[in-house]
Amino acid sequence: MSPSRKILVGVAWPYANGEQHIGHIAGAYLPPDIFSRYQRMIGNEVLMVSGSDTHGTPVSVRAEAEGSSPAVVVERFHAGFVESYQKLGLTFDLFTHTDTQNHWDVTQRMFRQHRDHGYIYADTQQQLYDPEAKRFLPDRYVEGRCPFCDSPEARGDQCDSCGRTYEAIELKQPRSRITGNTQLEVRQTEHFFLDLGKLQPPLRDWLQQGKKHWRPNVIRFSRTQVEQEVLRGRPITRDLEWGITIPLDGYADKRIYVWYDAVIGYFSATIEWAALNNTPDKWREWWDPSVNADARAYYFIGKDNIPFHAMMWPAMLIGYGGLHLPYDVPANEYLNMYGRKFSKSRGHVIGIHGALERYQADSWRYALTAIAPEGNDVDFTWDGFVERVNNELVANWGNLVNRVLGFANSRFKGLVPEPGPLDDADRAILAEIEAGFQTVGDLYGAVKLKLALNEARRLSQQANLYFHDKAPWATLKTDPQLAATTIYVALQVIDWLKLLWAPILPHTSQQLHELLGYEGQLFGRQYTETVEDERGSHLVLRYDHSGASGVWQPTTLAPKQALRKPRPLFVKLDEDVPEKELQAQAEAG
Repeated sequence: MSPSRKILVGVAWPYANGEQHIGHIAGAYLPPDIFSRYQRMIGNEVLMVSGSDTHGTPVSVRAEAEGSSPAVVVERFHAGFVESYQKLGLTFDLFTHTDTQNHWDVTQRMFRQHRDHGYIYADTQQQLYDPEAKRFLPDRYVEGRCPFCDSPEARGDQCDSCGRTYEAIELKQPRSRITGNTQLEVRQTEHFFLDLGKLQPPLRDWLQQGKKHWRPNVIRFSRTQVEQEVLRGRPITRDLEWGITIPLDGYADKRIYVWYDAVIGYFSATIEWAALNNTPDKWREWWDPSVNADARAYYFIGKDNIPFHAMMWPAMLIGYGGLHLPYDVPANEYLNMYGRKFSKSRGHVIGIHGALERYQADSWRYALTAIAPEGNDVDFTWDGFVERVNNELVANWGNLVNRVLGFANSRFKGLVPEPGPLDDADRAILAEIEAGFQTVGDLYGAVKLKLALNEARRLSQQANLYFHDKAPWATLKTDPQLAATTIYVALQVIDWLKLLWAPILPHTSQQLHELLGYEGQLFGRQYTETVEDERGSHLVLRYDHSGASGVWQPTTLAPKQALRKPRPLFVKLDEDVPEKELQAQAEAG
């Protein structure tokens, strides 16, 4: 086995201003967990980190609309994220948030370092001002038409339709989200800027080096931006009251801009994780090339975040110096629903809390991976969800497990039978499934998760065909030893398939592990913890690796091992689910 590699898995930081929907999960939150579980199974040391983005203007906008405070909004939705991630089985080594003393300290340290290295400068800029609200309008406080693609729902800092970033004053027909005022003024205000122009040459050189494993949409967009456009200084402060203070005198009424502070969260969360483990310098093993040159960092995001993770964050790391740059940015496209983007305001959404209450977590993990938007936008429908759960997951993998375990329980007294000599068909199916540790594993490792699922499903179907062709229910009457051999081989096959499915289906793979007579856990355990610091207390989600027994290699199933009484892994869905769900959505909207 090759030496263990340190792998940092950075997961997009969700704004703590609302419940997440299945589009968020499919695009940025489920894929890194599948990838991390596989990497742990092959023996790599994974740190999967993220947290709630507390300083985004969407949080402030929501607080103002509720007549509340950003801190109250953050506490409510951050707790909701933690709860849903636990139920879904997302194994964050640390899921924290950005309003911690640690994150403030790390962000201010990076600000000072960038400034000391000559990559931050002060300048005045024009910014939209709402005379009715008597305030400047940072990013999400203003909307309008995109200056590039003319989308009518462009935000003040970025357009979701074309992915371009810009300044709010470039918007066409801008309007205030606070008052709805369209008669906005352009006023001068002083801010600090990250000098992307100075960072453009090293960023361009880095993007040209060894990126063949990057997804085409990510590398194409990033290279086009840095090769065909002149990057300008980008403001990293805003006229706000909520956010991290600027570590300089004279700027008490300004805060560090959220786009700058949120991506620093990957770094600060790793430092917080090390401190919580009482190993304060261990973060260096994932970040410091002088300590570990072989470490790799993956950043899992949606396509709207490509500019910030394939360009801005690498530029910030170059400007800071001495830290690993991203190894890969496997950004996904969008998951839409019935041809339209998810929209909570229009009632066109499937919230993750309700989704997990009504249907199994592994059913969602399967269905969303099966349609993962890895290369293009994908459409979710309830009919498709039922089709994948019933006719793929239940009828293929679930059915195989039920038939084999049921037969072993009823005809072999619940014990793994002693096999006789293997024939060509036995050896062929065992060889094919065993080869899956290479083929499926390579796909997991390359972050081709949809293809990994397809291959695991194909292997499961091959096992079904083997079981059908061998027909142990018939040979049991004429040749009991042949039937025993078939059941042994089938049990060995599902024992191996259990591991191939485990990154995608951790809950039911653990259930099957126990049904096969094993003790212990395939994976570690998730748990929550309340952490105290100078800024108060905050809830974190963590993952304990100790006790995990899942390894990515075939093991031999012991004859005479006692099996547990079988029970179905999956719940078959009623055919009227689509009708009921669409009706409930219409009534809620």
